[in-house]
Amino acid sequence: MQRWTRLALLAAAAALIAGCAAIRRPVAPQVSPAPPSRRAIRRPTSPPLVSLAHARIALLLPVTGPLAEAGASVRDGFLTAYYQMVAQRRPTVRVYDTAADSVADLIARATRWRANLIVGPLTRQNVAAAAVDPQARPPVLALNFLPAGSHAPPRFFQFALSPTAEARMVARRVLADGHREGIAIVPQGQWGTRVLNAFARQLQAGGGRLLAVARIDTARADYSGPIERALLINQSLGRLRRLESLLGVRLAFTLRRREDVQFIFTPAPAGVERLLLPQLRFYYAGGIPDYSISDAFVPDPAANQGLNGLRFPSTPWMLGGSLADAVREAAAQAWPASGPDQGRLFAFGFDADRLAMALLRTERPDTLDLNGLTGRLTLAPDGRIHRRLIWARLENGETRILPARQWLAPRPEAQ
Repeated sequence: MQRWTRLALLAAAAALIAGCAAIRRPVAPQVSPAPPSRRAIRRPTSPPLVSLAHARIALLLPVTGPLAEAGASVRDGFLTAYYQMVAQRRPTVRVYDTAADSVADLIARATRWRANLIVGPLTRQNVAAAAVDPQARPPVLALNFLPAGSHAPPRFFQFALSPTAEARMVARRVLADGHREGIAIVPQGQWGTRVLNAFARQLQAGGGRLLAVARIDTARADYSGPIERALLINQSLGRLRRLESLLGVRLAFTLRRREDVQFIFTPAPAGVERLLLPQLRFYYAGGIPDYSISDAFVPDPAANQGLNGLRFPSTPWMLGGSLADAVREAAAQAWPASGPDQGRLFAFGFDADRLAMALLRTERPDTLDLNGLTGRLTLAPDGRIHRRLIWARLENGETRILPARQWLAPRPEAQ
């Protein structure tokens, strides 16, 4: 069965899911659009209301090149949502390859095509390029956040799976759980630094503080050195060696960790987390509440046996639910034997379609409120889509949903 034939089967599952859009191959119009108004806009504004059946969406993704796999996952999720709409109400979608042309050229082409909305691009660098010269293009639903310190122009919405946003969410949860002082163990490199900084700033804003920070080399499997330093195990070993030297005998000795740690923050991919937590237990830290971000969890009970007690925010796509189950059933009908990678980016693409349809339908984007695969989605005054995730804890490889806690109000900080 050909790929598009398989996708067409998704339409049969339309009754399962409320929401979204099939692809017609459009003919480019010959008339250039009139330039939009240059009046100042203080809050995010919706695209002009248009019948979805007559709407045009330009989807800017990396179709070729090193990011083609990520782009394909987002595209497949977008199309899965797209085919849930009644055929007569589907807008026209045209895909543009950001690996083949510059973002500026693609936006110009989408504008000449008279797109009502641009969805994408995907990378932060390309999102920054898309924010230039806002008056010459349709509204944009960017699939990443602008770099820190950047100003979002009018009619520019931002949707992302941001680990730094999740880190701030974790900091608020730590504070809401009554913890104020703890340690962080993060991967070396830029990703770990960004996540750590976001967590530490939010924690400090709520009155907490980090007692120590350890950085681990994720290319290795032994994290004992950084763990010993963060938990002050090395001081315990130092005392042992001094006593043995003073007395001239070997002593029976039980290592001890520091006693002032109320929590441990360990943001890392699932494979790293499965190595890290057992080593923390070896150093007597198993009783300390451990928090991570959604990357630490994959829905595999066998793989999660070593993560007992881990607390983390996650998405309905990973934890399951009626919408997630319906999407998986629809995808199974479309791809009976094999199908696309249905990871986080697939769910991200699905929600991008739902957001696009909502933006095209509403005059008040600030009232946007969707239950998506990537969380509860609302629009902030700065044009960013906020995701409210579900908190869970792992027990014997299985997830247990945790009750919501009252935490500090989210801050519109840079990602």
